[in-house]
Amino acid sequence: MTDNKDRTEAYEHIGVIGAGAWGTALALVAARAGRPVRLWAREPDVVETISKSRENTAFLPGATLPATIEATTDIGLAADAPALLIAAPAQRLRTMLEAVAKAAPRGIPLVICAKGLEQATGKLVTEVFAEAAPDHVPAVLSGPSFARDAAAGLPTAVTIAARMDIARRLQASLSHASFRPYASDDLTGVALGGAAKNVYAIASGIVDGMGLGESARAALLARSFAELARLGLALGGRSETLAGLSGLGDLVLTATSPSSRNFRFGREMGRGRAVKDLLADGQPLAEGVATAPALVLRARTEGVELPIAETVTKALAGTLPLDSAILRLMSRPLKSE
Repeated sequence: MTDNKDRTEAYEHIGVIGAGAWGTALALVAARAGRPVRLWAREPDVVETISKSRENTAFLPGATLPATIEATTDIGLAADAPALLIAAPAQRLRTMLEAVAKAAPRGIPLVICAKGLEQATGKLVTEVFAEAAPDHVPAVLSGPSFARDAAAGLPTAVTIAARMDIARRLQASLSHASFRPYASDDLTGVALGGAAKNVYAIASGIVDGMGLGESARAALLARSFAELARLGLALGGRSETLAGLSGLGDLVLTATSPSSRNFRFGREMGRGRAVKDLLADGQPLAEGVATAPALVLRARTEGVELPIAETVTKALAGTLPLDSAILRLMSRPLKSE
């Protein structure tokens, strides 16, 4: 990867809303690309720690944050930027977008960095955006990326989807030697890929935790991608997007790595831990838990069959034991691939 030498179209500075691990990592990415950054955190102690020690010890310990990242609890100050990255969890995205839309200059791009579907409605993050922030320009950043890898400066590639002129400017604003954003105008495909892969990562973790072997997991991943692609095409996404970084690429990372919260969640389920214990306070957030029923709801609305996602949803709800879930998948009618 090489530095993007052409900064003529880059945004002058960037605001980041949300100082969790991913928001902090993205602030660091933007700073390395030469952008001054204002990083908004809800927690005063996080702002204080960043300001004094240049480290977000609560959410991204070990990553040194340069002085060009200014932490603040004032959302109006952080939102006063030509472009904003919104790093709020998918289930809190609507509320956050409504707040940001009131504070941010009208018409600027708001880049959704969450991966999920709204649980109550089955809506994509882009559809939530259209309702919560109609006077701003939608964009989505997604792809195979862990916060710690990006923060450490390890090679990372993602997709930024927006109106193409906006996507190109965001690309120029964030690109540097170890972070390569690819531009796209397929917001639907990018949003769906980032959401669905978390559900299938839980399924992959269950297979691993139950000790069913690598062959079973490979078969599961192949059929999971087929489901993801079926729904993505039905929603208007493009096949090349679904087979790219934000679809297949993110699925492969999230559904195979022990660093993935969703994979770990599924693996613990497969080893016999109760879902309620894995969801207890203090446990890592696995977005796929809330996304699974929303994904199934949306697929039914579109007339698309997702047997793996439906099985995961029932297993999470406790209405289908894991042994029965595997038997259910393996005993489906034989047909051509």
